[in-house]
Amino acid sequence: MARYTVPVQPPIPPVRAAALRFIFVTVVLDMLAFGLALPVLPRLVEGFLAGDTVAAATVFGVFSFAFNLMQFLCAPVLGALSDRFGRRPVILLSNLGLGIDHVLLAMAPSLGWLLAARIIAGLCAATVSTAFAYIADVTPPEGRAKAMGLVGVAFGLGFVVGPAMGGLLGAVDPRLPFWVAAGLSGLNFLYGLFVLPESLPPERRAARFRLRQANPFGAFALLRADRVLLGLGAVSFLKHLSHVVLPVVFVLYAGWRYGWNAAMLGFTLALVGICSAVVQGLLVGPVVARLGERRALILGLACGAAGFAGFGLAPSASWFWACLPIFALWDIAGPAQQALATRRVAPDRQGALQGAFGSLQGIAGLIGPFIFAGSFAFAIGGGAWLGLPGLPFLLAAAMVGGAALVAWRAAR
Repeated sequence: MARYTVPVQPPIPPVRAAALRFIFVTVVLDMLAFGLALPVLPRLVEGFLAGDTVAAATVFGVFSFAFNLMQFLCAPVLGALSDRFGRRPVILLSNLGLGIDHVLLAMAPSLGWLLAARIIAGLCAATVSTAFAYIADVTPPEGRAKAMGLVGVAFGLGFVVGPAMGGLLGAVDPRLPFWVAAGLSGLNFLYGLFVLPESLPPERRAARFRLRQANPFGAFALLRADRVLLGLGAVSFLKHLSHVVLPVVFVLYAGWRYGWNAAMLGFTLALVGICSAVVQGLLVGPVVARLGERRALILGLACGAAGFAGFGLAPSASWFWACLPIFALWDIAGPAQQALATRRVAPDRQGALQGAFGSLQGIAGLIGPFIFAGSFAFAIGGGAWLGLPGLPFLLAAAMVGGAALVAWRAAR
């Protein structure tokens, strides 16, 4: 591996509180719009399939594959575009794409329209990753972990409020949540157009757009050039891969093992969102300041592994809920990892860095459902003799534990 020299970053002005508030509002609106559609999209798909849940699950797998494939292919392109032309245009493009996605979902007369909507959403899925690059632009390295925790708070708020609103609106009309989500995306686009300031001034941008770097393999070259970045990339991949267990298996597992209904599932998801918001909003800054980014990253990953293991072994609902605060401490890891990574990249490559991480997330989204859905089917079917219905969560725990070991070695 070629010797890599960490680029000297030009001085950054003291953190611009107004800029952080702007990007916080942008992410909240984006997550609200995304969360609104979560509880009603399955019903819409089932409606096209005469209520056939098995067929709907298969179609959902196709939709997920299409979304993550587009994210894998396009995240580096959007990251490179943000390095060349600024963060604001890419955020506007992402908001516009999400708005079109929701309009298509609201109007869809067939499954083909729904597939087209998910492809567009995957093409433009860049708000959160660009928000991380935006924060790197406006904060000094020592303050990035705390600032990046704000994105997690916005994420948590969107996932607490969005699905709850979606469920209420869906009871009125199954397509109403999509129209409201489209309106929120449109509002976010207008907010970005007229209010959100640009974070990357022209003198700090990439000199030109390089197509050979604006693809997944070109983006991964950025990670391979530096041992620490390569290790942090592996950590990012394992984190995202393990996280896939939640959307793929959680509802099925909780219903099968604990007999939870929709209300109990919604309550638990709300608890997860609240715990996540508290950790990222109140604990990330002090923990990173006291332990440093590397040890905070390892601590967060260790708590994530313990939380997943607890979910997989919990014999009752009360034990499952008792694991939530431990699992929530996993959210310390993300901001610490981002802070470590952004230190090692020049300002005109922050978008490329986030594009590489976005592609890794896309790969995790492509293969994760097969791993976790397959292991759950095995655990309650042919492998029931093992007595481990929580096997997918134990696999996720092993992945996060492996990520902690990688972080310990790579970030020294």
